[in-house]
Order: sequence, then C-alpha cells, then structure tokens
Amino acid sequence: MRYREALNLAMREEMNANEDVFIMGEDIGVFQGAFKVTAGLLEEFGERRVRDTPISENTFVGMGVGAAMAGLRPVVELMTINFSLLALDQIINSAASIRYMFGAQVKVPLVIRMPQGAGHQLGPTHSHCLEALYQHIPGLLVAVPSTPADARGLLKAAIRDDNPVVFIEHETLYGRRGEVDTDDDEPLRFGEAAVRREGDGVTIVGISRMAETALKAADKLASDHEIEAEVIDPRTLRPLDLDTILESVRKTNRAVIVEEGWPHGGVGANLAALIQEQAFDHLDAPVGRVTGADVPMPYSKPLEQAAFPHEEHVVKAAVATFRDV
Repeated sequence: MRYREALNLAMREEMNANEDVFIMGEDIGVFQGAFKVTAGLLEEFGERRVRDTPISENTFVGMGVGAAMAGLRPVVELMTINFSLLALDQIINSAASIRYMFGAQVKVPLVIRMPQGAGHQLGPTHSHCLEALYQHIPGLLVAVPSTPADARGLLKAAIRDDNPVVFIEHETLYGRRGEVDTDDDEPLRFGEAAVRREGDGVTIVGISRMAETALKAADKLASDHEIEAEVIDPRTLRPLDLDTILESVRKTNRAVIVEEGWPHGGVGANLAALIQEQAFDHLDAPVGRVTGADVPMPYSKPLEQAAFPHEEHVVKAAVATFRDV
C-alpha cells in the first residue's frame, strides 16, 4: 500500500466507525486533495463530512478548534506546513491551550494534517520542515510517520485522541509503498519509537523522511566501513520515546541525529541536549548532527538537492564519531 493510500484508509475507517469524525480543507473534496490523500471520500461520505474550504487557513483551522470543542472530531488538511503559519494563533493560542485554560473541562480532539519537505521544486514557501516549531509547544501532540503502516496507525490514534495533534507527512513519502496489516484495527501508541535496524556501532536517529535516509546510510556504513548502525525512528516527537534512544546510545556509545529541518533550535539540537544530559557517561564522542542547510529552500533542482541531507552526509557524520574518540 502507498503512504497516501494508508492515510486515506485510516480516515475512511475512522469516519465509518464514528460519525463525529469529519474532514475539511482546501480542495480535499472535488479535487481529492493536493496530494490525492482524500481520494474517494467525498463520494463515500458526502459534503456534510467532507468539506472544501476557502483559502483561509486561520479561518478553517479556527472552525476545526470550535468543532472539536463542541464534541466533533475534525481532521483538517493544510495544503503545506508553510501555510500553517497563517493559523499559528488558532493552533498555539487556542488548540494547544484551551484544555489547560479550562481546567480540562473542554477537550480539543483536533487533527491538523500537514505535508512538508523538499524534493518537488516548490520553493521556500512550500518546502520547509517545521516539526521543531510544533515540538516546542506544550499542549500539542506531534507525529512524523515515515512508513505507510505508521501513517495509518498513527493517524487512527490521532483521530481518537482527545488532544490536538499536529500530523506531519513528508511530501516525497506519499508514493512510497510498504506493508500494512489491514486486519489490525488497533491504532499505534504515541510515544513509542521504532528500531528500524539493530546494531552496536552507532545510533542514528532519523526524523520523518530522514529515517529512510538513515537506513540507506546504515547499509553503506556496514558495507564500506564495517560499522553496524542502529537506526531509530521516533515516529512521534510529542510525546518523545527518549528511553528507546538512550538505551541504544548506552549500547553503541555514539549518536547521530538526522533531520531535514534547519540546524538552529532544531529537533536534533533538542535531542543532542537530552542525550548528553542523560547519557553523557556512555558517549565516546560528541553527538553528531546532520541537518538541512541554513537557508530558505531553493527552487533550483541542484540547489534544492544540496539543501537537504542525503545518505553520504549521514555516513560522514557517523564515521566522524569514531575519529573523535
């Protein structure tokens, strides 16, 4: 099953199971979504539960917050994570804070789906990775699935959760295929990382699409350098399964974090701090970080390719942890 099909299946299953679940966003109905994730849902569920919205993110995210407070379970699709910046007030000041401000008397079971990432030559206003921004906000849950199975399982969990969830999908993953157990209706639990590859040489933590890049780098490390890397995919950033990461670092004594986002204040910066705070005595080298370039995403294809990490960058960073002993 493709990644986009797994997301579609999750929404279809949850909409069939619970009439309070509905979806809305720009072009999600007749056009079936910018990345065709909502294909067929309008025909199956009708305009009442599949709602095309005006081009006004602040407005329809606010509608989602209100609908969630009133007892519904909206799934709001934003065309790209960059456009979520237009709705930051609704996401941060409202969705993330209302349950706290009301002493848990009001819930906000809202899911906001956001595609992100480079690789399609869509320029700086459509291609950035902003998971670090949402990881920063208390009151939000943040998911970054990298496989079709995780996309389905985590989206089902997000829809059923009583907290607002920022659900981040990487644009280049939509066409990726992977095994999905459609007989298993149980959602994945937030806060449980996946060990994608076991090893004892170095721990590589890959965020979103970079989990895939980390696996390719691990194969090169094994074949070219005889280094067996352990690859961890956090799957969710809030809550974060730090225990699994620390357990791996205590075994390998080295760590490299790979993200497509910017370096300053990024997910990797946060993880590096947590690892050195809680596993310092186990480290044989400084924590390595591989990030996107500290620039707006270029439109030019060669420059765009140069602006985000590839497996060779991860290999270089991992090998460097052995030279720093």
